[in-house]
Formats: sequence, C-alpha cells, structure tokens
Amino acid sequence: MKRNATAVWNGSLKEGAGKLTTQSTTLKDTQYSFKSRFEEGVGTNPEELVAAAHSGCFTMQLSAYITEGGFEIESIETKCDIELVEGTIITSHLTVNAKVKEITDVVFQELVTKAEKNCPISKLLNAAISTTATLA
Repeated sequence: MKRNATAVWNGSLKEGAGKLTTQSTTLKDTQYSFKSRFEEGVGTNPEELVAAAHSGCFTMQLSAYITEGGFEIESIETKCDIELVEGTIITSHLTVNAKVKEITDVVFQELVTKAEKNCPISKLLNAAISTTATLA
C-alpha cells in the first residue's frame, strides 16, 4: 500500500503560503503558512498533521489489540500533542480515554504500551513518544 500527499508552496517562508492535497482529497488545497505554523494564522501545519496521523494510527492499533483480547470497545478517544523545539519535533504525547467492557486497568495499560510501540506512525517518528491513558 502506498499513500501520498502533495504540498505546493509559493513565495518566501514568512510571506508565502502553501496548499496541501491528499490522495483521498480529504485535504484539497488546504492552506498552510508560516503564520498557521508558528503564529495564529488560518490553515493547518505539519505538526498538526503529524498529531492527527499519530492519534489516528495509535487508536486503530489499540482497537486491534483490545479486540484481539476479546474485549468490547465502547469508545477510544486519543489526543496527540506534538512538541516542536528549535526546528525538531522532540515529543509526541498521546492522551487516551477509553471505555472498554470488562477489561482491567492492568490489561488496558499493557495494550496501550503495546500499541504505542507498534503503531506504524510511532515506528516512523524519531521522537520520544509517551502515553497517558485513562480507562473509564
């Protein structure tokens, strides 16, 4: 499987702007700029997209492990915070809130750790990855 996205940029870093389009067209000419990345501008930015990818990928991986364990998922919500310092993404922190029938917190935490280590985006990132998980 291969997926793609395209970025088009016009102009200088600070005054210019770009558009992102994904293969699925979920993002289609979605704007991004210096302001949307480093200030408070309209549009998305690479760190926000990495956070979306990591939270989505991790949540799917955790869902697979919970289902393999024979548990029934009511819901899993994952927030990803990406930290960019001096031009380097240094952390990706996942905050997980889940409702899973008949699972113990010990088993849940084991599956969270397994998903954190094994989701494809976790493997891709060269950053410290951490998780905070809450079982409701």
